[in-house]
Amino acid sequence: MAAGFRAVIFDVDGVLVDSYHAHLESWVLMAREHGLHITEEEFATTFGQTSREIIARFWGPGLSPADREALDARKEAIYRDLIRARFPAMDGAVELIDALAAAGFLLAVGSSGPPENIALSLERLGRSASFQARVTGRDVTRGKPDPQVFAIAADRLGIPAARCAVIEDAPVGIAAARAAGMASIALVGRRSRPRGDVAARADTPGRGRPGRPPAVVSRSRGGVYRSPLFRSCHSPRPTPPRRLSR
Repeated sequence: MAAGFRAVIFDVDGVLVDSYHAHLESWVLMAREHGLHITEEEFATTFGQTSREIIARFWGPGLSPADREALDARKEAIYRDLIRARFPAMDGAVELIDALAAAGFLLAVGSSGPPENIALSLERLGRSASFQARVTGRDVTRGKPDPQVFAIAADRLGIPAARCAVIEDAPVGIAAARAAGMASIALVGRRSRPRGDVAARADTPGRGRPGRPPAVVSRSRGGVYRSPLFRSCHSPRPTPPRRLSR
C-alpha cells in the first residue's frame, strides 16, 4: 500500500457518479412545483450540503419538520428517477475501486446524499460489495465542510484518520477532509461542472498542511484515474497525474 494509507473514502456525486445535471434538474423541477426559481449559480453554491440545509435556504427556516422531510423525499425521488433513466457513471470509477480493493485498501463512501441514492449508485456501478462502510446524509447532522461525514466513515472502518485518504471534487469536500485530519485528493479532469479551486485546496498525500502542491487524481482520456498516492494500483511505470481542460 502507498504512503502508509490503509483506507480510501469516496465522495459519490462528481466522483463516482457524474450527477451534476441530474441534481440540478431535480432541484429546479421541485422548486418550480412550489413557484420558486433556483438558478444554476445558486445551485453551485450548495455542493456538499445536505438536502435539509438546502431546503432551509431556499424554502426558509420556518418549515415544519414534516414539510421539510416531504420536500427532501420529493427532491430525491425526482433525482433517482432521472439517474435510473440514464445512469451517469464517471469514467474510470469502477476501475479505480477494483484497483484499490485489489491493493488491499479498505473502502468507504462519505456522502451528504440520502442512503437510497448511495445504494442506487453503488448498485448501478456493480460495486455495492466493495465498500466496507457507508456514511450518508442520514448519518450526519452537519454537511461539508464540517468533517463529521469523514470522521464517521473512519470510525466505522476502524482506521485512524491519519491513515485515510479522501477523494473529492469540491472545495467544501477537500476542506472537510483536511478538517478531519485526512489526506485530501482532488479529482480534476473532464466532467460536467466547473471545479473552481478544488485542486488548489487539496493536500499533498500525507502532509495535511496548506500551501503544498495539490494531490490530484486526474482522469485521462482513457478513463483511468491516476494519483501518486495510488501508484501501486496502476502499471509499474505510471503516467504522472496531469490536469485536463474541461
